[in-house]
Amino acid sequence: MNAGPGGAMRALAALLGRAWGLVPAGLRRRLLFGLLVLESRAAAPRAALGHLLRLEDDLDLVIDERATALGGGEHPKHRLTRYADYFVGHIGDGDRVLDIGCGRGIVARAVAAARPKANIVGVDIDARNIAAATAGPTPENLRFVVGDATAALPEGEFDVVILSNVLEHLDDRPGFLRKIVAATGAHVVLIRVPLFERDWRLPMRKELGLPYVSDPDHRIEHTIAEFASEVAAGGLTIAEQRLAWGEIWALCLPDAAKS
Repeated sequence: MNAGPGGAMRALAALLGRAWGLVPAGLRRRLLFGLLVLESRAAAPRAALGHLLRLEDDLDLVIDERATALGGGEHPKHRLTRYADYFVGHIGDGDRVLDIGCGRGIVARAVAAARPKANIVGVDIDARNIAAATAGPTPENLRFVVGDATAALPEGEFDVVILSNVLEHLDDRPGFLRKIVAATGAHVVLIRVPLFERDWRLPMRKELGLPYVSDPDHRIEHTIAEFASEVAAGGLTIAEQRLAWGEIWALCLPDAAKS
């Protein structure tokens, strides 16, 4: 039984959804399109565009929720974009790997499976993420810990550091890069961040004073130039960079390792 206001709302949404589903799909689409056209004409272009972009945000939330439901609780983007393969491809079998901000452990588990002689440590500040990461059987070459990497890193030296969708959540990003290289002795830092220049609507949103980041916790979504500048300020050089799925994927080398 659904209990409380949340359960009642979900039950109501399910009931209304079934009733709405009785309307033929083609007609539903035309009705929704007509409402959007009416919304777009209810104000001057600048204000109307702002309203439509906020509706786009709402639609994205619904799409993500349904995509996650389709994926049985995991967003299909992990499978479809295959971004974990990028990290695996730059890690040797036998490397010591630190996955900072490992989340639910998707990348760390992919590395552990593909590189059975490597040793991987995943750290995340959110205990719920670590609980999810450790919910299933964990291979011997992988362990997860709860911790705030901006305050203290797991002990030991590492060959490779993974930062997958991490830097954009931090304020002093160059300082953090310098800190992790000094603390781990890593000779490779693999970075993945969202790209600001992925769509014209991001600068349009910024110009209109609307939220333009893909997560409210993001401090930045980098332009290509901003990313290069911050990586250099962090004592790293970009040895390889790829633009994929609206993101920057980069292999970075510490300056000291090249001298």
